[in-house]
Amino acid sequence: MYVIGLTGGIGSGKSEAAKQFAKLGAPVVDVDIIAHSLTAAGEPLLDEIAKLFGPDFLTSDGALNRAKLRMHIFSNPTERKKLEALLHPAIQKRAIEQLADIESRLQPKYQVLVVPLLFESNSYQSIVNKTLVIDCDESTQIKRTMARSQLSETEVKAIIQAQIPRATRRERADEIIENSGSVEDLIENVNKIHKKLIKTCIVSK
Repeated sequence: MYVIGLTGGIGSGKSEAAKQFAKLGAPVVDVDIIAHSLTAAGEPLLDEIAKLFGPDFLTSDGALNRAKLRMHIFSNPTERKKLEALLHPAIQKRAIEQLADIESRLQPKYQVLVVPLLFESNSYQSIVNKTLVIDCDESTQIKRTMARSQLSETEVKAIIQAQIPRATRRERADEIIENSGSVEDLIENVNKIHKKLIKTCIVSK
């Protein structure tokens, strides 16, 4: 099983890059999607979240108040660590299960594992064979995130500050895709990396 760990700061374009990899035939496992499924209404983890942070972090219909919890943890590192200690093991377990299932059914050349906090957690280093960072300047991150969400500039900056520095992320990357330009530029860059990965995977196998 050959796994590419795809990461990047908020607003860098991870989701769009993952979408392009999927179009090229690479299976994609996204830990954010897993996290949403594990914290959907009726999931057991919601009870644990309510115990940790209080029932106010659930909506009237029993779903997770994601916006409220997000701002709470990003303004309080201690609380963020509590949430991570609860969620991360469950998310990682589900991600490994999905990767293994895909491998057994499809035997793909490689898979893409999207992990926003890949370098922050270090939990996935033993799983991925190569790390790929989607990168852009901070002003672009802020503009993109504000355009797609209800977050203010201050809130976006707080999230960026909670992540590892951009320079550190770039230093630790095996491959970097620059994504300060257009979607067309991103597609071209993903295609180049895809061709390179196919050759790498053939050699490694």
